[in-house]
Amino acid sequence: MSFSYHIVIPARFDSQRLPGKPLLDIAGKSLIQRVYECALQSDADTITVATDSQQIFEAVEGFKGVVCMTRNDHLSGTDRVAEATQLLGLAEDALVLNLQGDEPLVSPVLINQVARTLVDTPDAMISSACCPIESLEEYQNPNVVKVVRNQQRLAAYFSRAPIPWMRDEGSSAHSSMHWSDA
Repeated sequence: MSFSYHIVIPARFDSQRLPGKPLLDIAGKSLIQRVYECALQSDADTITVATDSQQIFEAVEGFKGVVCMTRNDHLSGTDRVAEATQLLGLAEDALVLNLQGDEPLVSPVLINQVARTLVDTPDAMISSACCPIESLEEYQNPNVVKVVRNQQRLAAYFSRAPIPWMRDEGSSAHSSMHWSDA
């Protein structure tokens, strides 16, 4: 690999959907530790957990991970990652991946591919992996983020709601149960 990149894993204790999620036990290790260990298998130069929670901070220190404390007023994980890059003193042009703190099965190969996409596409500022949705259950699940892509395979928008959504009829157009190329 001829480029360097950094991973920042945003982790919030007070999640609306599942409070305390980063510290949930998965076969003897916390969810955040599992995600961190997946990241360690990638080619990233540095891996840092960014959190506003003392409990998460201490848990990451407990498994010898790198962690930084961020403000608690961020509206998104991306905002938390942006603050962390400043706190870590990363260069403004540093390649930084936002690795979701609830993806313990993410492939290190996929992480490297996302980073490579950013290197190979210099005009891109963001790269997100996506995959087809396989079932109606996934399509309707608000915990599964959906994406609409344009003909250049660039993301047009993301949503937790089924997309496209027939606003006036109040039902989804579930005949296209996958990410779609707009």
